[in-house]
Amino acid sequence: MIVTDNGPEFTSKAVDQWAYQAGVRLHFIAPGKPTQNPYVESFNGKLRDECLNGHWFASLGDARLMVEQWRQDYNRVRPHSSLGNATPEEFAMQEMVRSVTETRPQRVVSQ
Repeated sequence: MIVTDNGPEFTSKAVDQWAYQAGVRLHFIAPGKPTQNPYVESFNGKLRDECLNGHWFASLGDARLMVEQWRQDYNRVRPHSSLGNATPEEFAMQEMVRSVTETRPQRVVSQ
């Protein structure tokens, strides 16, 4: 399921068709209720404030380059307090190791 707001980029027929074909359920938050989707609203605010509002893009290619550089920094360099001061990439790796460790059968040593 993808939780999203009711912006035009998410209410198009193309997105609806993609979601149906991919087996993804779209859940739209109530209009005017950003608190129903705080993680995305927080991310969107950071992207807007730190990247989009701080640059004048000369072309679509320039915008893609700048947004990609920001994304790399956001995911690989910058620690996030909500993730125990790990980067999202580090946190994902820690979670993957944790899930493998938790699901691995324990060896029983008999004496």
